[in-house]
Amino acid sequence: MAQYRWSICEPQTPEIIEKGLIEKDKIMEIFEQFPWQIYLQQMAGMKEKDIHYSPSLEFENLETKQGVSISIAGEADKYEFYIFYKRNKTIKTFFGLSTKEAAGYLSDITGQTKEDVIKFLSAFLNNDTIYLEEKMKR
Repeated sequence: MAQYRWSICEPQTPEIIEKGLIEKDKIMEIFEQFPWQIYLQQMAGMKEKDIHYSPSLEFENLETKQGVSISIAGEADKYEFYIFYKRNKTIKTFFGLSTKEAAGYLSDITGQTKEDVIKFLSAFLNNDTIYLEEKMKR
């Protein structure tokens, strides 16, 4: 069974907080219970110079080296999620005439809803790379 690690970013904390290993079946619960709204409300009362990160969660499959980071931006009543997807990917080089393997290739999409994130996380946890790649193309 795959092992996962996770980390969080809090607006007022300058360091990424490594949380260690997490069971696969706890990942969705962590996302659902993460205090997204509370962090957005806190940020509204902070000076911009005191904000180090947007509230974020990151999960990584240690076997496949695939990772998903979820971040939120906006106000407590009007917000959007950003999804970042890290994986190894074959990319075209030199005018498409050759390819190379890019380790840790990162793509992102903005303007996502909570439901969009849940679908993406489900695909990540089920290793549905076809869905993940298609979603990143939009």
